[in-house]
Amino acid sequence: MKKFLIISPKNRTIYNFRGDLIKEIQKKDYEVYVTLPNEDNIEKIKELNVKYEIIPLTKHGLNFFEDFKYLFKLSFFIKKIKPDKILAYTVKPIIYGSIANKISNGNNFYSMMTGSGYVFISKSFKAKILNFIVKNLYRIAFNYSKKIIFFNNDDLKDFVNKKIVSKEKCFLVNGSGVNLEKFYPLPYPERVTFFMLSRLLKSKGVIQYLKACEKIKMKYQDVRCILLGKIENMPDAIPENEIMHFVNNNTIELFGETDNVLDYYKQSSVYVLTSYREGIPRTVLEAMACARPIIVTDVPGCRETVIDNHNGFLVKLNDVDELVEKMEWFIKNRDDIEKFGKNSYNLCREKFDDKKVNEKMMKILEKGKL
Repeated sequence: MKKFLIISPKNRTIYNFRGDLIKEIQKKDYEVYVTLPNEDNIEKIKELNVKYEIIPLTKHGLNFFEDFKYLFKLSFFIKKIKPDKILAYTVKPIIYGSIANKISNGNNFYSMMTGSGYVFISKSFKAKILNFIVKNLYRIAFNYSKKIIFFNNDDLKDFVNKKIVSKEKCFLVNGSGVNLEKFYPLPYPERVTFFMLSRLLKSKGVIQYLKACEKIKMKYQDVRCILLGKIENMPDAIPENEIMHFVNNNTIELFGETDNVLDYYKQSSVYVLTSYREGIPRTVLEAMACARPIIVTDVPGCRETVIDNHNGFLVKLNDVDELVEKMEWFIKNRDDIEKFGKNSYNLCREKFDDKKVNEKMMKILEKGKL
């Protein structure tokens, strides 16, 4: 039987974002293997009927000793199972996976750019140094990749213009897509409720959302503002005390990570994501599938999900007042929430149905075998 290896940075992304793609790969008579950084939620991985190998990964920052161990173990595992195809996504799996595959004399390595990442967004001195290093490592990785799959055209153009990759190797899909059987139109709550689901990072625009919610709550006390996300420990993380200020003054209701996000979409009227940059944000697609209007920043990856004044609004990055204005529009025009939500669902069904996305992905992965 043919073998297909997926190199993953985080267990949750395998069963949340790649599960339906794995099923499509298995339909093509591949035995699917995945590499995992740890044993988190291992039962959910087993449910996918895949074989797995735990290869510890330090996801953030450069730790040359740990990264070298990761590269060595990846190379050993690739030599051991001899996969016919390999798909890697996010920075370290792409970079070290491609090099490990080259060392192991493998072929058919595919890189999937789910987003450009923190080092391409941040303006800090440390991020600029990392940006230089990562860009050059990407050049090596893409040289060893048969094809590179991008989630939005802005990222594709950016990488081509910076001569990180040749355009001939690049392909475009509409993100990971969303399963329209798992996420579907839901009834709306009685109270107007805004909802954001995100890791609590500066580059996710969480502060813009919190400040806007604070202004909204001062004027409309009956409105709910929900934030669901994990407090992180990384350079881009928002300090916990800063988040808790908005919790303690009753601006937002904060909830931690959950596998049952449908309950929170059900509680919401309008979904908000004020990120600095995305591939195609999966949470926005889920909200659209649940027939929610969308407010997102006019940045790469986010802008692909909104037709302005049709299924939601685009707002300027870090412009709190504009975000408040659009949130207030939905409060004053409650009858339009359902209309905009229906438009979101129809747009999602047309562009982001994971059946259509995965069909295109499989054509990219299958076409032109070596």
